[in-house]
Formats: sequence, structure tokens, C-alpha cells
Amino acid sequence: MGDNRVLGALGAHLRTWRPYTIWYPGLVGLAGATLAADPHPTARLLAAWFVPTAIWTAAHYLGDYLDRELDAISKPQRPIPSGRMRPTTALACGAFLAAAACAAALAVNWRTVLLLAVGIGGALAYNGLFKARGIWGNLLRGALTGAAFAFGTMMAVPFPPPELMVFVVVFWSHDAASNLVGTLRDVAGDREGGYATFAVRRGLRTAGRTAVALYGLAVATAAAGLLAVPRDRAAYLLVVLLAAVVGCGAFRLVFAPGHTLTPRTALRAHEVLVAERLILAGALLVPGLGPAVALGILAPLLVLTICVQRAMRSKHEFAPEDRRAARLLNRPLV
Repeated sequence: MGDNRVLGALGAHLRTWRPYTIWYPGLVGLAGATLAADPHPTARLLAAWFVPTAIWTAAHYLGDYLDRELDAISKPQRPIPSGRMRPTTALACGAFLAAAACAAALAVNWRTVLLLAVGIGGALAYNGLFKARGIWGNLLRGALTGAAFAFGTMMAVPFPPPELMVFVVVFWSHDAASNLVGTLRDVAGDREGGYATFAVRRGLRTAGRTAVALYGLAVATAAAGLLAVPRDRAAYLLVVLLAAVVGCGAFRLVFAPGHTLTPRTALRAHEVLVAERLILAGALLVPGLGPAVALGILAPLLVLTICVQRAMRSKHEFAPEDRRAARLLNRPLV
């Protein structure tokens, strides 16, 4: 009985971490650090990876704590509404990870205090306020990843190099687009829970087109960023184009001709973007670490993300055993 309880608790924490997304913020921070300085001290690279990852995971705990009432309506299978994790446990874990991230960051560069405040405060503001405020929530969510890149540069140098700030725009617009696509699968539950997301307010078609525009901005800015990378420009551009091809596949699912978008299809599109954004972040590792090392880091993370998404994500987002949820899954999004 005790072993089952421990395994159940560990499983609840694992689901809260969303391990299919956990590699991305660290990759973004690492890309910033490797581009900002050469050589690359190992301790600083580890900090560039660890701090965004810890804040990202803390945001999951705190977000689930703040969203527990909405999840009880639309996603009762999640750890808190299902009773597998206490709300106070999620709050304590989120606070601990945020404190650990701050301690590590300030030990390396005390000037990151403002970015840490933006990251942690922004995550709380997103889940507590802006998530239900239309496009502003999506734009804020994207800004947090842009801040992660800027933070990564500050693990290598005192201040973010101005010439690299073009990549802040890349990650801001990309993750605003990705977050917007992610909301397409939750329209029914968000509407019922009183969350006025952009998709709820303006409809799926407008939300999808806005996501395409933001994604296009991300890819165009990444291509223009070719002028800011110090070396291996051809390899960098090739990886960016690969990411763009994969991203177009995601939006093809959203706008598939002759098909009505369902929550399952919307989730599948977002799953593709979750994998694609690793490729985009990996492109920035190419000029910093070289193509071989960048591929050695990216490839296993990409495979792991795809496999874990297939194993875990649908169960985290949907509850097939619930009759109401099953009815929503088979109904087109309108």
C-alpha cells in the first residue's frame, strides 16, 4: 500500500512537470549563453540550462495551483483536481523551485535580478490574470521564453549583447504562436470555465490566422538573425528552414481543407510545434557549439520529447473515461 502511494505521488509530480516540454526552456537559455561568449565555462552553461528549466517547472506547479478550479471542470484527471496532489504541495514545490533558480542565477550574475522578477512575476500574471484576457495572455506567454534567451546570455556575459536581441523576438513571437495553437484544444472547457481566451473571444479561424502571423514573424526574424551569428551560418540557416517545414506541418493540421478542427487535432498540431521549437532552439546552438555538438544535444532531446508526448500527453489533456469529455472530443470546435 505504501509503495503504491509513493508511486502515485511520483506520478503526479511527473505529470505536473510535463516532461515533454521540460527540455525546451533550458535549450533556449543554453543557446543564449553559447552565442554570447566563447569559450564556454561549464558552470555557466549549466546555470543557463538549469535556471530557465527550474522556473518553467515552477510555473507548471504554480499554474496548476492557480488553475485548479478550471481544471476541476475541464480536466478533472490532472493531479490536483483528481486528488493525487494537494494544492499546498503544488504551491510549495513551485516556490522552492523558483527560489532555487533565483539563488543559482544570482550566484553567477546578480544583474539578472530584473529578468528573474520578470520571469517569475510574468508566469504568475499569465496564469492568474492574463491567460483569460485574450491575445495579451498569449503575448505575455511568448515574452517569458524571450526573456529566457536574454537570461542565458547573461550567464555568459554581464549584459545581453544588443546584436543578439533579435533572437528574443524570435522566441517571443514563436511561443506566442505556439501558446495560441495550444488554446485551440481547450475552447469548450475555457468557455465553460469563464476563461475568455483569444480563441474563445474571436473564434478558431481568427485565432489560427493570428498564430500563423506570429509564427511567420518568428521564422522571418530567425532568418534575418543570420547576420548576428558568428559562424556556421549555412548550417544555422538549414536548421531554421527545417524547423519552418515542421512548423508548417503543424498549421496544415489546423487548416486542413475539408476537415473540422477537433480538440484531438488541435492537440496534435501543438504536439508538432512542441517538437519543432526544439529544432528552432537547436539552430542557435549550431554557431555557438558547432553543428556536431548541437546535433548531439538536439537529437536525443527531440526523440525523448516525441516519445514522452505519445505516452503521456493525451492522458494529461483529456479524460476519455469521463462521458462529458468523450462527448467534447468527438464534437467539432465551433
